[in-house]
Amino acid sequence: MSKWKVTFVDDHGETVNEVFECEECPSHEHAARLIKERFLPVAAELDLNDLEGRTADAGVKSLKAQHSIEILGITPV
Repeated sequence: MSKWKVTFVDDHGETVNEVFECEECPSHEHAARLIKERFLPVAAELDLNDLEGRTADAGVKSLKAQHSIEILGITPV
């Protein structure tokens, strides 16, 4: 399994690098789910996103709107 570094701005405005293991490069949407699972486990369990299936990158948008976390990039480690 490959390792991928996801760079994002957290809710305090700080740039954070986290490493996740995935078979292939995660999309921003998949990375948003991984970030939620690691940093916001309760929010990850709840299905409060009524935009899912109707809006492209709904997870990315809700992560930014609800938790002030913005994904900047994904690179291999």
